[in-house]
Amino acid sequence: MTIMEKKKNMLAVLNGERPDHIPFWFMRQAGRYLPEYRELRAKAGGFLNMAYNPDLASEITMQPIRRFDMDAAIIFSDILTIPHALGQDLKFVTGEGPKLGAYDLKSLNFSKFEQTLTPVYDALSKTKSMLSDEGYHGTTLIGFCGAPWTVACYMVEGGGSKDWLSVKKLSYSDPKGFAELIDLLVESSAKYLINQISAGAEVVQIFDSWAGALDTQSFRKWSIEPTKKMVELIRAVHPDTPIIGFPRCAGQKYLDYVQGTGVTAVGIDPSLDSIWAAENIQPLVPVQGNLDPIALLAGGDALTSAAEKVLGDLSKDGGFIFNLGHGINKDTPIPHVEHLVKMIKDYKL
Repeated sequence: MTIMEKKKNMLAVLNGERPDHIPFWFMRQAGRYLPEYRELRAKAGGFLNMAYNPDLASEITMQPIRRFDMDAAIIFSDILTIPHALGQDLKFVTGEGPKLGAYDLKSLNFSKFEQTLTPVYDALSKTKSMLSDEGYHGTTLIGFCGAPWTVACYMVEGGGSKDWLSVKKLSYSDPKGFAELIDLLVESSAKYLINQISAGAEVVQIFDSWAGALDTQSFRKWSIEPTKKMVELIRAVHPDTPIIGFPRCAGQKYLDYVQGTGVTAVGIDPSLDSIWAAENIQPLVPVQGNLDPIALLAGGDALTSAAEKVLGDLSKDGGFIFNLGHGINKDTPIPHVEHLVKMIKDYKL
């Protein structure tokens, strides 16, 4: 195998093949824990200025690859580009996170959808070229979006929330109106991922970050069913592109999610027991996860022990991609990441 034909181990796992080594990448691997990112952000003057600038977004995507040589690069963007592209105001406030304008379903439309999101597609194409030009021939390029439920949470609440009271109340009190929003997000999010794949993404991930806020019936209605529709729409255009679902904090409902959505693989969070995942999920689909990012922040023996458990439990029989169970904490020391990377690369299958 020549260097140009270097095996993409993440794709191998997702295609049901045996990898040469355990593939890994980290959610939020391009971000504030990296000094080169902080330097670039200071010059750019804000998050959206970076996310909608293909040169900056592709450069940021490459930063952790150059440091740690992950098996995947995930495009630098945000799940809230969809409501922004549909016409809802969006800004990122330092120290507070995203803030969205007042929710009004009637004002949402596709009139500026492609115009707003074209920079993301351009960033993917540029990153694909950079990976090749810089010799990262074994690195898989990932595109992503938020799941309809999770994006709806931010749209209705106007930002983050501790209990998602407003969006849950809306889903119960006006299920028909809420279903219209979810259907719009299914259509727009699937279109977004289809275009990302056309632009160069080899895998796409659907982040349902607030799936854990749903009860069992609501989980099926607002998480499983919309994701299933998205998977079907994407596969109608790109039948061979792997799709990873991540219904964070779904507990044992992960099994229903895998069986009900048709995703290629599933990301799991730290609260899910890795032995349970190995016994119940890995026989069905590859698993991605699930180191606690706070163990990575803490470092030392705690990190070593936690990483050894994830590696030992999930690398035995089924398909496995090492990842965190959520994003890297911004205060994580780089030596901790270096230690974890070495552990994964040194681990013998």
